[in-house]
Amino acid sequence: MANDVTKTSTTTVATAAVWSGVDEGFSVDPQPLPELRVGEVLVAIELATICGSDLHTIAGDRPTPLPTVLGHEAVGHVVAIGGDALGPDGRALAVGDRVTWTIGTSCGTCRRCRRGIPQKCTTLRKYGHEAMDEHWKLNGGFASHCHLISGTGLVPVPDDLPAAIAAPANCATATVTCAARRVELDAGDVVVVLGCGMLGLTAVAYAKDRGVETVIAVDIDPARRALALEFGATFAVAPEDLAATAKEHGADVVFELSGNSRAVQSAFDIVDMGGRIALVGSVSPAPEISFEPSGYVKNLTTVVGSHNYRIDDLVEAIDFLRRTPAQQLFVDLIPDAFDLADIDDAVAFARTGAAPRIAVRPN
Repeated sequence: MANDVTKTSTTTVATAAVWSGVDEGFSVDPQPLPELRVGEVLVAIELATICGSDLHTIAGDRPTPLPTVLGHEAVGHVVAIGGDALGPDGRALAVGDRVTWTIGTSCGTCRRCRRGIPQKCTTLRKYGHEAMDEHWKLNGGFASHCHLISGTGLVPVPDDLPAAIAAPANCATATVTCAARRVELDAGDVVVVLGCGMLGLTAVAYAKDRGVETVIAVDIDPARRALALEFGATFAVAPEDLAATAKEHGADVVFELSGNSRAVQSAFDIVDMGGRIALVGSVSPAPEISFEPSGYVKNLTTVVGSHNYRIDDLVEAIDFLRRTPAQQLFVDLIPDAFDLADIDDAVAFARTGAAPRIAVRPN
């Protein structure tokens, strides 16, 4: 490593589960540690979790440059710093700090960054979504180390926050806090959550954390509806019962988190006067929906798309996870971690849908 790098380990080799496509699959291989440039950080992975987007890539449904190291939901400890690395409050981070990081980089100067949407930076590079190159080989969470390049937002993680819920914070949790910010969630709102997977359960708990009294959770799966009630939902209903429930109680804010076209359509069908819809789950092409626009004009409906997040959303996500009384419920969602060497078994288990997230840890 370069002479100006602060480090705490004599390790010179990492291990990574390299994804080479549907035909070749994973190979768990040694990888050299990088020569850190100014503003870069090397993190020893404590735990990573398998996101739905990882499963889409593995299934061949999501094009991803190859070869790559998948995985963007992770938490770890800083083991080396190239020059200074700053947290969101401007204070310098140090070797040994426990951190998570933004799913992608941002330059801070392009028009999109200046407009407050750095997650759509014109030079964005996303962890777990990019091809490995000579400098950036450890570019995902399914590895012993992750190489955080310049432009990545780093957020400290308290030592007392369980790794099982800290790892998904930089995807699922921060995505929810961003969507809540974008629809200006208020304690007086009646909230409808469409889809009770990891995102939906997080949205239920976050709405309750924000003081919302009435949260209507919707899912086709009775087991997920039961979980939503544990996470604080006032009502948990099947899709066929949504219209009547919303008519009785209201629907000021609707979070659509499933990506299912029928669920998206139902958001438009039930939103109340002056209501706001956050479309979050539709990240892949799906059948079109239709609506007659004059009704939504007269209804004063606001619709926002929400994808990824800003660093302040990730800060809020970590703060929420630390203060929520649902913390143990979040921990219970994630079974014991698989070793990195068993990444194929971990993916196979994740595909069964038996748990909202499956964890992977370095051997």
